[in-house]
This record gives sequence, C-alpha cells and structure tokens, in this order.
Amino acid sequence: MIFISKYLVPKGYTGLTIFPFVFLKNSRFKTDYILINHEKIHLRQQLEMLVIPFYLAYILEFLFKLIQYRNWNLAYRNISFEREAYANELNLDYLKQRPFWGFLKYLCANDF
Repeated sequence: MIFISKYLVPKGYTGLTIFPFVFLKNSRFKTDYILINHEKIHLRQQLEMLVIPFYLAYILEFLFKLIQYRNWNLAYRNISFEREAYANELNLDYLKQRPFWGFLKYLCANDF
C-alpha cells in the first residue's frame, strides 16, 4: 500500500518503505515505476528477513559503512540492500526472477 507523506520521508529522499507500506514524498511519484520497483525490492527484502531483523541488519551495515566511508551518502549507497535495489530498479521483472536473499550477492561485492 502506498501513502504520500512529505513529513515521514527524510529530506533528500523520495521514498521510504516500512513493511508493508511504501511512503512517497509527493503524489507525482506514484507513477514513477522505477522508484516503485525500487521500493518493492525493499518490501521483498524485509519480508524475507522477517522485517525486524532486516532493520537491524540495515542499521548495522549502514553504521559499518559510515565508519568505513565517513560519508553519509556513500555509506547509504553501499548498503547491500540499497545496492540490490539500485542495481535492479530498472528491471521491472526483477522480482519475478529474484533469488531468495538476493541482496547477499551485493554484501561482499565491490562498493560504488
């Protein structure tokens, strides 16, 4: 289910996924199929990891990357969950062929 909330989505971002909802900053993003696909990939990741462990892993990996890069944007872009979503957001059929825990492929891969 998609909701519009300019207050819940952090500054500098267009969407946020908190299972089972997708929050978009503006209603015009409802027709951005690439953004929606990106957020649907996050929904699948969250579901596979039983939601709460996903958030714990996401935060821990972000903190590790933040220490590593000392740059918020680089740390965010190099989280395995984000790397999978960004790498496959253009492929609107990705979720049909995505392997279980597909983000693991991006965990140890070379960073951006």
